[in-house]
Amino acid sequence: MLMMKDIWIKVLVIALVTQLSLYFNDLYEFKTSDRTLEVASRLVQAIGITSIVLAILYYVWPELIIGRWIFFGSVLVLVGFLVSWRILYSAVIRKKMFTEKAIMLGDGQLAMDILKEVNESPDLSYDIRALVTNGNRQAVEKFFGASRIINGFDHICDLAEEEKVDSIIVALDEKRGIFPYRQLLNCKVRGINVIDGESFYERISGRLLVERINPSWLIFSEGFRKSRFVRISKRVVDFLTAGLLLIVFAPIGLVTAIAIKLDSPGPVLFSQDRVGQDGKVFKIYKFRSMRADAEKLTGPVWAMEDDPRITRVGRIIRKLRIDEVPQLWNVFKGDMSFVGPRPERPFFVEQLKKKIPYYNERFTVKPGVTGWAQVKYPYGASEKDALEKLKYDLYYIKNMSIFMDLLVIFQTTKIVLLGRGAR
Repeated sequence: MLMMKDIWIKVLVIALVTQLSLYFNDLYEFKTSDRTLEVASRLVQAIGITSIVLAILYYVWPELIIGRWIFFGSVLVLVGFLVSWRILYSAVIRKKMFTEKAIMLGDGQLAMDILKEVNESPDLSYDIRALVTNGNRQAVEKFFGASRIINGFDHICDLAEEEKVDSIIVALDEKRGIFPYRQLLNCKVRGINVIDGESFYERISGRLLVERINPSWLIFSEGFRKSRFVRISKRVVDFLTAGLLLIVFAPIGLVTAIAIKLDSPGPVLFSQDRVGQDGKVFKIYKFRSMRADAEKLTGPVWAMEDDPRITRVGRIIRKLRIDEVPQLWNVFKGDMSFVGPRPERPFFVEQLKKKIPYYNERFTVKPGVTGWAQVKYPYGASEKDALEKLKYDLYYIKNMSIFMDLLVIFQTTKIVLLGRGAR
């Protein structure tokens, strides 16, 4: 019995290391644009990383060794499984098997945004069988086959039953005067699901179309529940984890402080006003990565790619995300959480609130060291980027949960270890 238990522990270690190696090499992500050579290269890297990590573990704990040839046999099984899975999955997507069939109403920007998202992510498992327009065919023909574009809303139900669809997506930019209430009600009572386009876009993209949704949609939509359990759990986890990590990272912090002091004149820590929950301003702390007089002549500006104000040590600690370590103190104090919208400076907040709809709603939760926008959207520093990140921030606030926080932290770990997105 003890022998069997020991074997399962060894198998678990191999499986865990292998799964993490595959995940960090993006082998669980499927993109139709992936080339065979690129996938093969990532697979070789994953096997190499797995071998190195297991070799280190076996050196430290020799009792974990399961058998001389078992690992090599496992590699052959792994390669065969991954190659077979990707071929099978690619065939399933191409043939649109197991997809949810739908027809969509609309020919404006919302309809084009949905079609673009579906076309770029074929593994979403949605098959839009036909597009019903109000006469503006040309706008959507570049995203949709002309033969499947139907003019007029008079026979929506007949079309839905003919195509054997599960849902009708209502993606009309302007509903006043043209909304087919009677036809859609008829479809609904006949058992066909009717979905509004904004909710469908949220479901497939992981973000909210803030420039298109109206206040009534936000008021009546599901979500935005901040239960007492979630709020208390987040605070307890933030407090205990931040306290532990402050102790763990103390040696790294000391080495970083010495390097910053030797590299350029100025303080080791950089503090700056940021806007937190309910619009309260607090001081955020980072290790200084720019010259001490970085904004003396320019005033508040966003960071740029290859920013000349960044010091030599600053470039390294930004790449490794070490400059963010002092924010653990902000989390420990309660100004921030580990997961939430990134805090912005008051100067930019006042500008963005005037130009971007619903920007003020991001301050209903604590800002975070990392967030849904940070793992889903590349680094950006402009008003356009602020709008795109707000779409993800509002999605996070709408769907906030312990599970979503764990998902964000797991993806953040991958991004940090692979050095992606730093600037």
